[in-house]
Amino acid sequence: MRPTHSSRALRIVPLTSDPRVFFAAERTLLAWVRTGLTVMAFGFVVARFGLFLRLLSVEKTGQVPMGHDLSNPLGIGLVLIGVACMVLGAIQHHRFVATLPAVDVPRTSSGAFPLVLAVMLAALGLVLAVYLAV
Repeated sequence: MRPTHSSRALRIVPLTSDPRVFFAAERTLLAWVRTGLTVMAFGFVVARFGLFLRLLSVEKTGQVPMGHDLSNPLGIGLVLIGVACMVLGAIQHHRFVATLPAVDVPRTSSGAFPLVLAVMLAALGLVLAVYLAV
């Protein structure tokens, strides 16, 4: 006689801790920070390239060129996009780590360090945007 489904004892298999999930989340945050820094650096180069072209034109012709200079607003926009990448990456990381079970978060890990790093770099990006605007 076969036992029915209700008479079988359910076996609960405990899940083991997998710290790779936490470390993958940290790598993802650092990838967002790296992307934000790259976009910010590119924005700075774009903003300053317009200034370089104006100086080059003044040196050749002796006159300040008339025209629309989009490089500075475009560069500031790229810097702000880089800041947004870092801030949104930090928010996403914080929300994801909050959903992890305690056994998946290493005891030696400080959850604040990557977030503080991202926020500090974002603040420096905002300072850079203000510098480029002035």
